[in-house]
Amino acid sequence: MARFDRAVDAWFEPLRAVPAVDDVFYAASHLGDFSLIWHLLGAYKGLAPGNTPSEAVELSLTMVAESAIVNWGVKSLFRRVRPPREQGPDTRSIRQPLTSSFPSGHASAAMTAAAVLGRDTRWKPLYYAVGAVVASSRVHVRMHHASDVVGGAITGWVLGRVAVRFWERVRRV
Repeated sequence: MARFDRAVDAWFEPLRAVPAVDDVFYAASHLGDFSLIWHLLGAYKGLAPGNTPSEAVELSLTMVAESAIVNWGVKSLFRRVRPPREQGPDTRSIRQPLTSSFPSGHASAAMTAAAVLGRDTRWKPLYYAVGAVVASSRVHVRMHHASDVVGGAITGWVLGRVAVRFWERVRRV
């Protein structure tokens, strides 16, 4: 796993020297904090013509549940240390979570949200693409190891599938 993490980090290293790439990944990482981007996209989708506000509520409730499960449940089982961050004048500020590095909460939230937002829409690939950018941003900004992001993405994908099935059942009642 350490070799995988080092290889992915080495792949990101040249990208960290490109200001436009840095801008995108730092913005994505900030927007992923507290699932802000997902709540905004859920609100937009819920208010769009042909949709109902309940879709936004479902997504927000799902994101609260996902956060509780991952941050208070799964992360408490692991005590993985986050990767070292460079210190210096060029280091951008980024919120340092207090929880374990494994799994990535940003990646988990991204895949959970993509599953819920993407149900019954042709925009599904776009939601997953935004999720991939948010998830991979955590490696770029050195807040997670690549294996943390993979673990978070798998966790989020599973939680997203469960959430979609749950909301389908709720709608039938």
